[in-house]
Amino acid sequence: MGFTEAVRTVLKQKYATFSGRASRSEYWWFMLFYVLALFPLAILAFVLAFVTMSTGAPSPVHYTVVIWMLFALAMFLPVISLQVRRFHDRNISGWWYLALFALGFIPYAVFVTFPVTIVISVLPGTEGPNKFGPDPLRPEARAEVFA
Repeated sequence: MGFTEAVRTVLKQKYATFSGRASRSEYWWFMLFYVLALFPLAILAFVLAFVTMSTGAPSPVHYTVVIWMLFALAMFLPVISLQVRRFHDRNISGWWYLALFALGFIPYAVFVTFPVTIVISVLPGTEGPNKFGPDPLRPEARAEVFA
């Protein structure tokens, strides 16, 4: 799966789909899109803040921050659902991601929960079908009991 296909799949086909599995390529291509979309907005906010701070003019930073927050809010469901489907690809329940996400709000716990989430996202998915659906890389593969 390539960059445009991953973005199209996550945003059009599986915007808030928490069932099924997501391959590593789908996950990481979409995360690249997400970071590349947020990064210019953050730079624009800092540049506008610097420019308006020295001139004393009304700040357009507020508009940039609002646009950035609206984008982040619009992407909240796709990012969470993609992460849950990535956990499903590792044959881990999405409720574990909810637990890690909630624990991340405890001071200093994020130093444990964030690396755990990254490691799970980096590891390859289970081969063949699992309890969350068929393998996204080889949907025709079947689990053989006595192979």
